[in-house]
Amino acid sequence: MENDIKEIGLPLSQSGFWMKLVGVLLIVYGVLIALSIVGIVIAWLPIWMGVLLFQSASAATQASQSGDKDTLLRSLAKLKTYFTIMGITTLIGLILGIIGFLMGGIGAMMQMQGGAGL
Repeated sequence: MENDIKEIGLPLSQSGFWMKLVGVLLIVYGVLIALSIVGIVIAWLPIWMGVLLFQSASAATQASQSGDKDTLLRSLAKLKTYFTIMGITTLIGLILGIIGFLMGGIGAMMQMQGGAGL
């Protein structure tokens, strides 16, 4: 059983460097966002996501070395939370982008109609 856990956790453990790198970059990004007045409101989100990735990578490495099932499950749970947050924020971003695009198009059409009557 221990060998199975090590084998299952190996690919996740091997990607640990990249997970930690992205985690650190997200934390730095969150700190930079916090420097603006508006950014303070949302800066916690990328910082939290970065911490989740960093913790997941550390737990995956530990699980791959020790063969501990609970540690591997903790790593996967943190990845699940990361991807859930990422999916929700991406969806919100897409919706806001579409709304902005439509509002810009409507504004441009209204301006063209107003200018044609002059």
